[in-house]
Amino acid sequence: MLVLLILVPILAAAAILLGAPARQMASSAASLNLLLTLLALAGYHSTQGGYQETFRFPILPEWGLNFFLGVDGLSLVMLLLTAIVTLAAIWVAPPVQGNEPAYFACLLFISAGATGAFASLDLFFFYAFHELALLPTFLLIGIWGSGDRQAAAWKITVYLAVGSFILLLGLLGLYLSFPVDHRTFDITVLQQQASLINPGSRNAIYLTLLLGFGILISLFPFHTWAPAAYASAPAPAAMLHAGVLKKFGLYGLLRVALPLLPDSARHYAGLLLVLLIGNIIYVGLATIGQKRLDLMLGYSSVMHMGYIFLGLASFNIIGTTGAALLMFAHGLSIAALFAIAGQVRERTGTLAFAELGGLAKPMPVLGFAFGLAAFAAIGLPGFANFASEILVFFGAFQNGTATPFSQIQIATTLALWGVVISAVYMLRGYRAVFQGEIQERWTGLKDITTLRWPLILLLAVLLLAGFFPQIFVHLLRPAIAQFLAAK
Repeated sequence: MLVLLILVPILAAAAILLGAPARQMASSAASLNLLLTLLALAGYHSTQGGYQETFRFPILPEWGLNFFLGVDGLSLVMLLLTAIVTLAAIWVAPPVQGNEPAYFACLLFISAGATGAFASLDLFFFYAFHELALLPTFLLIGIWGSGDRQAAAWKITVYLAVGSFILLLGLLGLYLSFPVDHRTFDITVLQQQASLINPGSRNAIYLTLLLGFGILISLFPFHTWAPAAYASAPAPAAMLHAGVLKKFGLYGLLRVALPLLPDSARHYAGLLLVLLIGNIIYVGLATIGQKRLDLMLGYSSVMHMGYIFLGLASFNIIGTTGAALLMFAHGLSIAALFAIAGQVRERTGTLAFAELGGLAKPMPVLGFAFGLAAFAAIGLPGFANFASEILVFFGAFQNGTATPFSQIQIATTLALWGVVISAVYMLRGYRAVFQGEIQERWTGLKDITTLRWPLILLLAVLLLAGFFPQIFVHLLRPAIAQFLAAK
């Protein structure tokens, strides 16, 4: 099943480059992958827990290198996110000007890379699949982007290349920190033998991993690449990167760094709290000041990473489960928002607040969808974002000491102001684009028709996870409990 999930988009991309109808082939491959992911979810025994659907093919057994796939509850939730956002991104893709086959092939390669990274239980392929997804991201921005796309493509290339290189150093350091006869790339074995890591190198390895993953996640102050890249990227590329691929770094912290180096993670918890407050407060205030919808959404995506880091810093099952659920919820909500922004840009040619206004009159369905997606991003009850943020805040505050207002409780209190900041910029953006007086040139705009379906898909899953979060919590808790119990 997992091999198919990776092969389907790769084979579909190859078929497109060889002459198959691009949009139809990409849509069929994405639909098939969503079906396969749902079948994998249905076949997963959550009461049994652990890694299931495993597949192993030896590459260099003497080095402990294998093509090793497997899923637990966390992996399945991330694979579901990848499948849903991929299908929605392909559905909303506008008519492509020039080399349509390469455009859709790039989207499928991003999906295949993310799927492979989330399903890999081998450190080498975990890293390699993520790198597979980065190259088509650069191409989509540089070739089919808008605005100052060349500068944005170079900036994201430099930042993510540096982040990937630092991450590679951290993973190599982790591999070499084990005794020679216990070295392996097998993540499951590494988790079982974490006590064998050289004590003198643990803090340095964790800090390197945090820095590498942090740059890929847009952790403050290494966040400046993200807003410009998302503003210049085609809507499907922004949906896939902000909604799915950026979660790789958070997933890596949960899968590798926290289980293997828990003491080092606690040692640097204070540093992480300071940086995540930068994400929430500093970037949040910068978001309020934006004058374009695409930049506002780009900064918003960076800001919400702070909440997920807060959940990881709680080091308890409530907060960490909330962080994992928020990865899923944020991926869906930001994908919906970028999809809507793409439709506004396609119809009007601009996303500047000063040039828009009143668009809900000619496009009521699009305005209603934006309202729902904005409410989800703010964290209103009924959406998955609310359920996950509640878990994050409760888990983080619970981790405080008996002394009133410990370090993490102060950080949690400050982070709560992010909810107010989110409401300010999202409602401001909604008012500027869809409410108020409409300019005469926009009165003839056409509302979305068939493009309702990708938004319905994203918003329906957000509501499902919001009203019934226990479905996802039931999947996530065993995996999170295993990570937190690792020594």
